[in-house]
Amino acid sequence: MIKRILLAVCIVIFYLVQADAQINYGTTGLMNMPTADMQRDKTFMAGGNWLNHHATVPRWWYDTWNYYINITIFPWLEAGYLCTGHKAVPVDYGNSSGYWVPSTYGKFVNQDRSFHFRLRIWKEGWWKEWTPQIVMGANDAIGDSWNGGSLSNQQSQNYSNGFWNRYYLAITKHFYFENMGTLGAHLSWIYSNRFDNRVNHPAMGANFRFHLKESDSGVHKFINGVNLMAEVVPGYTEVKEDLTFDPDGAKYQVNLGMEYSFWKDYINAVVELNRCRYFSGGIVFKLHLK
Repeated sequence: MIKRILLAVCIVIFYLVQADAQINYGTTGLMNMPTADMQRDKTFMAGGNWLNHHATVPRWWYDTWNYYINITIFPWLEAGYLCTGHKAVPVDYGNSSGYWVPSTYGKFVNQDRSFHFRLRIWKEGWWKEWTPQIVMGANDAIGDSWNGGSLSNQQSQNYSNGFWNRYYLAITKHFYFENMGTLGAHLSWIYSNRFDNRVNHPAMGANFRFHLKESDSGVHKFINGVNLMAEVVPGYTEVKEDLTFDPDGAKYQVNLGMEYSFWKDYINAVVELNRCRYFSGGIVFKLHLK
């Protein structure tokens, strides 16, 4: 009986995996790893997610949520706007006790707002068939993020937190298998100078999107479009119970992701298994304006 249950769970996971929108950032990529994939020209995305605190950056040491809008303005340019909810707590990073009204402790009282950009600088196959696609991008880059975020300097008059801040260079190459699908191989370098979560490391991942030979089989129709993926990314700084940082946390983590398109590519349910066990999930709506 237990074996049957495990088999059923594995089958569900297998069929739900597809990756286009990063659950944390609301941009194109795997789960947390940026890739050089781009959406179709004039694609508009809107979505929302519930996030386990293990899947977020150190600012959110509790489970939270987000919502976003995103548009691929040109085939080579993508921009997004993200809002992440945060609670009132007795002691907040960079703020002493008494910053929030005690009656609001434990409640969502505010939102962090951030902008995200991706620029394709080289298209796959432009020079030779084997040449990969290259994308440069920035998450939450507006403000003092490059200098570590103003929370590291409370005397700064230009208050800007940049909790989701990072910069990256991503490379992607696709390999096509006739009547089977497409394998995507991804490599990126991620940099962030956040005072609480400095990153200057590579990340790697892969995905396989099925394109089985067309037939009248319902199973084939269900499988086509399914995209299996995994990633190895720099680990986020761990947060202790007293809300201090643990700089000796895991250097890297392995994540699995899931997305299932209910109606072509327009409505998608998203699931992330951070470190292969911590669940986050949400929904993405897509509209192709061209």
